[in-house]
Amino acid sequence: MKTTYLYPENFARFYDLIYHRMRDSVDNLFFLNRINETGGKVLEVGVGTGRLFFGALNQGADVYGIDISPNMLEVLRKKLTADKQYRVSLQNIIDFKFDFKFDLIIAPFRVFMHLIDKNDQIRALNNVFSHLNNNGNFIFDVFVPDLGQLIHGIKNQVDFEDEYEPGKKVKRIVSTTPDLMNQIINIRFRLEWNENNISKYDVWDVPLRYFFRYELEHLIERSEFKKYKILGDYQGSELSNASREFVINCQKD
Repeated sequence: MKTTYLYPENFARFYDLIYHRMRDSVDNLFFLNRINETGGKVLEVGVGTGRLFFGALNQGADVYGIDISPNMLEVLRKKLTADKQYRVSLQNIIDFKFDFKFDLIIAPFRVFMHLIDKNDQIRALNNVFSHLNNNGNFIFDVFVPDLGQLIHGIKNQVDFEDEYEPGKKVKRIVSTTPDLMNQIINIRFRLEWNENNISKYDVWDVPLRYFFRYELEHLIERSEFKKYKILGDYQGSELSNASREFVINCQKD
C-alpha cells in the first residue's frame, strides 16, 4: 500500500504566512498571466490554501481547484463564499474526474515531485491529457537538482521566521537526506512557535522525487502528450547551466 504524505494540520495553518512570503514573487505572476491569457476553464492541481487560486478568481477566471490534503482544503474552504465552494474538491492528479474539460491545467510549486512512482507519473500525465480541450495546455514545474545538496543534504537550516500574530513568532527548520539510488530527497520540516506562553513544535517528513532534463523528456514522450517545451525559469528563458527551474508546458494537439 502506498503512503500518502498529506499536509499536517499545523503546516496547513501556517502555510499562507510562509509561502505568500517565500513564493509569490517567484511564480505568482507567471501562473496568473497564463491563466489570464487562457480565457476558458482552468484547473489548479494542488490548489492548497488558494495562494494562486484567489488571484485567478479575482481576475474573473473560471478556475477550479483540487488537492489531496483535507487540512489544506479546510483552510481554503473557510476563505470561500458559499457560492464558490463547488469550485474546489478533494481529488488526486492521477485519477481526478470532471464531466467537462479545461483549456489550461496547472500543477505549480512542485506538485509533480510528490509523485514518487513512475507509473503514477504517467497516469497523472494521461489523466491531465484526457481532461484538456484540444490545444489546451498543462504547465507544471520541478526544480533543477542541486548536485551539492543531493550529495551532502541540508541540516537544520532555518528558512523562515516571522510573526504569525503580534508578538508571536513561528520558525521553520529544514533538513534533507538524499536517496540517490531512488532519486528521492527526504525532507524533514520542523515548525516551532509559541502559543499561550507554551513552546510548541510539529514535524513533517515528506519525500520529493527529483528529475533531470532528459528524464523529463522521456517521461512526457511516454505519455499521450506529443508536444511540449521545457523552459529554465518563470520569465521564459531557455534552459542553460544557470537554470534553477524546469517549467514544463505540455500541449494537447
